[in-house]
Amino acid sequence: MKPKKIILIRHGKSEGNENPAIYIEKPDYALELSETGLKQADDAGKELLGIVGNERVMFYISPFFRTRSTFERIARQLPRSQFDYREEPRLREQEWGHLRSVEENKQIDAERDRYGTFYYRFPDGESCADVYDRVSDFFGTLYRDFSKDEFPENTVVITHGMTIRLFLMKWLKWSVEDFETYSNPYNCQSVILQRNDYGKYELISTLIRRPAKHNFQRPILL
Repeated sequence: MKPKKIILIRHGKSEGNENPAIYIEKPDYALELSETGLKQADDAGKELLGIVGNERVMFYISPFFRTRSTFERIARQLPRSQFDYREEPRLREQEWGHLRSVEENKQIDAERDRYGTFYYRFPDGESCADVYDRVSDFFGTLYRDFSKDEFPENTVVITHGMTIRLFLMKWLKWSVEDFETYSNPYNCQSVILQRNDYGKYELISTLIRRPAKHNFQRPILL
């Protein structure tokens, strides 16, 4: 059964969001929520409960520590009988490479802005195009799960800002140029795709749009 809603939630504010210097000593996957992030996750759980009411929920969760902690805080707001969950490595954050200093990350970030966010591949890491491919592969799992008669009324994906943008790019058939004009959702923002009367999903949440950061724009001819 196709769910009524697909809800994408970015993790709460992390140690890395608050202190970029931590990336030189702690791997990205091990970063935990900050105190602010913990409260954001608690609030996100209350918001989710208001959205789904008594309906059942299936969670898919990135394996990074901060996303797992976000799920744990959100899940406290729901009766255990109301949801099921699955850890899903394909929903992990874009890989930025290995431990680097703040200065190195700033240089790489600036180079990415000049080159283009979607195509730029981090040294020893991934491009957004790589993440798009694994998100696309995850869609096969979603479609198979949606075909089950007893699948819950709501799907919740707890993941990362860039991964959410690429999920939406795939689902809503954005072009690369469209993708480049959107910003990541804020920490613990719920981005909702709602099924309409025709069985299609519509984005009912607001995302921030911005000018592209480089000049390599090509108009679509047809």
